[in-house]
Amino acid sequence: MLVLAFDTATAAITVALYEWIPGEDAAPRGLAEAVDRRRHTELLTPSIAEVMAEAGAAPDDLSAIAVGVGPGPYTGLRVGLVTARAMGEALSVPVHGVCTLDIMAWATKRDGPFAVATDARRKEVYWARYDSARFRATEPAVGPAADVLKGAPEGLPVVGEGAALYPEVLGESGHEPLLPTASALAELAVARLSGLKGPELLPPEPLYLRRPDAKEPGPRKKVTPA
Repeated sequence: MLVLAFDTATAAITVALYEWIPGEDAAPRGLAEAVDRRRHTELLTPSIAEVMAEAGAAPDDLSAIAVGVGPGPYTGLRVGLVTARAMGEALSVPVHGVCTLDIMAWATKRDGPFAVATDARRKEVYWARYDSARFRATEPAVGPAADVLKGAPEGLPVVGEGAALYPEVLGESGHEPLLPTASALAELAVARLSGLKGPELLPPEPLYLRRPDAKEPGPRKKVTPA
């Protein structure tokens, strides 16, 4: 079985193809990574094509798709989700969503408590706290960096780009991984599909924690004749 995984909820445009034989560990067949906050639309589809070509695979070979559902900025997140849903429908394969913070948590392989924080712009972070890499302790949230550690044990490690942006609040070291990787996403999805414990697989719907910056214009104001 081939599982295609990608995430566009952060500055990372990350794509991976993994081969999975039930009862065995999944093995990587292709990987493409780029970091660009403004070119998700331009880079995602070529990256998927590159990964499939690297593996010598065709779209019809896919058994499932896994996609990061955020939280993240509206535009980048939408690119990944629209692409995943379109491919799933065209190929008649299941599409599984995964919280992007859970992807980063999974990559840490930590056994103890920690938090994940990504850049939410506006001097805020998207964040969640974890009991371990497999178990999230709080719902995803958005707010000032100081919120991450409110009520948390002293010295709680925080990973992610959000932590690196605010070291004076969240600590000076131990921030890796800074961004999600499709490799971690694919491994998490395969683990859950295999029946192992871990973060929940979700519908491929965006996890928005605040309204998009762009708004539809309101009705025109009436002008009173002079």
